[in-house]
Amino acid sequence: MATLPITKRGAEKLKAELHQLKAFERPWVINAIAEARAQGDLSENAEYESAKDKQGFVEGRIQEIEGKLSVAQVIDPADLHASGRVVFAATVALEDEESGQQVTYQIVGEDEADIKLGLVNINSPIARALIGKEEGDVAEVQAPGGLRRYEVMKVSYL
Repeated sequence: MATLPITKRGAEKLKAELHQLKAFERPWVINAIAEARAQGDLSENAEYESAKDKQGFVEGRIQEIEGKLSVAQVIDPADLHASGRVVFAATVALEDEESGQQVTYQIVGEDEADIKLGLVNINSPIARALIGKEEGDVAEVQAPGGLRRYEVMKVSYL
């Protein structure tokens, strides 16, 4: 089975969500189902149906997270020794050659990606273009607006 790369921070976030689901959400749903059953006729009981739907979501999410964690390859950026190359979990400062605008991204796993926070998915076009580059290299990225060229200004492992 293939491994799923994830940063240490991302793994901790998934573990925290799993704990929340098991320790709080699951017991709450079980209690809600019990209360709805106590009301009698289940065939027209909206609270019961709602609680069963919530239970299905919670159990599905628990299985999804446990599955991801079981195949996760946790990578701590602080432990990377990539000699200045862009690799998974690296933080990369870039400069758009056309506009001069500078941006900083960290290359992360699928579940961690959030472009607003500067976290880009390893499978995104920009991350694929950056992997293996070093400071001073230029990465060409096919963006929706056309081809963009970014110079790698700094690579760090935070």
